[in-house]
Amino acid sequence: MARMKETLADRYRRVRARTEALAAPLCVEDQIIQSMPDASPVRWHRAHTTWFFETFVLGPHAPSHRSPHPAYRHLFNSYYNGVCEQWARARRGILSRPTVAEVGAWRAEVDAATLGLIERADPALLATIEPLVTLGLNHEQQHQELIVTDIKHGLLQNPLVPVYREDAAASPKRAARDDGPAEVGFDGGLVEIGFDGEGFHFDNERPVHRAYLRPYRLARDLVTCGEYRAFIDAGGYRDASLWLSDGWDVVQREGWQAPLYWHQSGEGSSEGSVEGTGDWHQLTLGGRRPLDDGAPVTHVSFFEADAFARWAGKRLPTEHEWEHAARLAKPEADGTFLDDEAFHPVGRDAPLHGGLRHLLGEGWEWTQSSYLPYPGYEAPRDALGEYNGKFMNAQRVLRGGSCATPREHIRASYRNFFQPDKRWQFTAIRLADDV
Repeated sequence: MARMKETLADRYRRVRARTEALAAPLCVEDQIIQSMPDASPVRWHRAHTTWFFETFVLGPHAPSHRSPHPAYRHLFNSYYNGVCEQWARARRGILSRPTVAEVGAWRAEVDAATLGLIERADPALLATIEPLVTLGLNHEQQHQELIVTDIKHGLLQNPLVPVYREDAAASPKRAARDDGPAEVGFDGGLVEIGFDGEGFHFDNERPVHRAYLRPYRLARDLVTCGEYRAFIDAGGYRDASLWLSDGWDVVQREGWQAPLYWHQSGEGSSEGSVEGTGDWHQLTLGGRRPLDDGAPVTHVSFFEADAFARWAGKRLPTEHEWEHAARLAKPEADGTFLDDEAFHPVGRDAPLHGGLRHLLGEGWEWTQSSYLPYPGYEAPRDALGEYNGKFMNAQRVLRGGSCATPREHIRASYRNFFQPDKRWQFTAIRLADDV
């Protein structure tokens, strides 16, 4: 039991410290901006992850704990209707208080109380709180990824192109290698899908079930910036025949002409929406960089990924095809992750696993699958049951993790999900086709 306490406490300290490390390069003004309704201020992420531990761990299981800030229960509740009403998501950026320093002090108080609870817990209490703390830490790792993507969007709305870290997004020297076939074939058939191992997983990864797959192929590599640039040069954003109807509407309404954060020299757009004539550059957390044609393209919507696949004569994989391939390939998490502190999909040199590269890391891979419950899925009945189940509507599944995902947080069965027009996340493309 002592060893379990020590392991849990050590992981708690490590995960919570990483959140603070991500916020450290930011000034107070950086931490309070909200650049769009989908993004949240960094201060809010730091506060909400603290709210989670106070609400679901300390509140029910530490009777002596009294929240020093009862009003925070409302301010920093994200979407848990079973807890209380929430401050509107789109209005998180209008709050000047609590200050960044006050949120930091609250984090320290909750950390001390949570670590004290772990230390004092008897075997029965430890067995009760361990899964809650573990869920809270995985929840915080999700918000660490959002801290990176949300502050990137916020900083890069500024025409000054503020730099988060000077050493971010440095392009690597890629080693020459024998890459093998450009596609890998799979027989398909009746396959098992879903988390079937030991350790933590989210409820939406189960139950294990069977799915029938036709024979298919997956591309060895993620689509690169150079390949996507060829799509742009060929008029991909002007050819309505390549686009789903809703996607074409977004392209016309938003004026998309390139992925988010692409722009051409001589042009002032940070949104990839102004057509220029010079060389392509990319705005990153390390500043403005020449476009690296060999790096995976990211910050594309599902609609853009689908249109590119059509233009290439391919399609996007289903999430079952992707997971089946990953089960067979047994990939290592050797792509670019948050741990590498590149904060950009640099195309980290990595070996092939089952003929495939970067199944894990670099960018979240869009699938053509709608985000729906697996057969037999039942969301938990308490407030924590609101974590995944109620979002199973009008979204698409992504797989594999990104350069903003903590390496220990990803696995082959992990299901991410976003609406098809979203592209501020590090979202990428892997092509598939039928045999």
